[in-house]
Amino acid sequence: MTQGTYTPPTVWTHEAPSGGQFANINRPVAGPTHDKELPVGKHPLQLYSLGTPNGVKVTILLEELLALGHQGAEYDAWLIRINQGEQFSSGFVAVNPNSKIPALLDRSVAPAQRVFESGAILLYLAEKFGEFLPADPAGRTETLNWLFWQMGAAPYLGGGFGHFYAYAPEKLEYPINRFTMEAKRQLDVLDRRLAESAYLAGEHYSIADIAVWPWYGQLVRGNLYSAAQFLAVHEYTHVQRWAEAIAQRPAVQRGQRVNRTWGDEASQVAERHDAKDLD
Repeated sequence: MTQGTYTPPTVWTHEAPSGGQFANINRPVAGPTHDKELPVGKHPLQLYSLGTPNGVKVTILLEELLALGHQGAEYDAWLIRINQGEQFSSGFVAVNPNSKIPALLDRSVAPAQRVFESGAILLYLAEKFGEFLPADPAGRTETLNWLFWQMGAAPYLGGGFGHFYAYAPEKLEYPINRFTMEAKRQLDVLDRRLAESAYLAGEHYSIADIAVWPWYGQLVRGNLYSAAQFLAVHEYTHVQRWAEAIAQRPAVQRGQRVNRTWGDEASQVAERHDAKDLD
């Protein structure tokens, strides 16, 4: 791979790994690579995930629901090692045909309901338990505005900026510049909004904040891609205020630890099957 001009072929073919940290699991087709059933625990909700920003969204919401006393939100969180291709097992593909974490199976209903895509899981749980999603049409709509903003924006931050800045086999000027510009534009969108209100959808914490915080909140706190200085995140003072306020929530602190297998040992809870696992 070079900085020179690349002429795309008439028809692209997958001939060799593209390089980078996740090259060994990237492929141009869907479906399972091997047969393996997913484990099932004792709780109504079965979560199959990893403590990435997308996975953390769901464990934060579940811990928030439990903190409010919703015992039906008890869950088993099973570790899916994406670097080992466990998301391509037949069992996982049956729950999420897109082979991405997180995936949820709700066994409190018959037949059991699968829910995949992190935003869909947040919306499903918020509606199921009647929390963190306003009932009034205006508040609900504003919350969903920001929830879907995150679903559309974060791929530019993760697969765009994060990939080329942190994971690509070579540092290439054009894609880093292109996606840095977009990451900073997105931070400015958030900063302008949070100058107007305490939280993204208004004065109350919601699934919009839970969706956005693991990406952009952690970015400005220096916990994502080691890029805080590069992106000059100190410029986004309202995002920083919001990010620190959410970071202080006990349920957020618990949720971040679930399905985490890296970093400080005290922060790692590879699987969660009972509240005492987080003690």
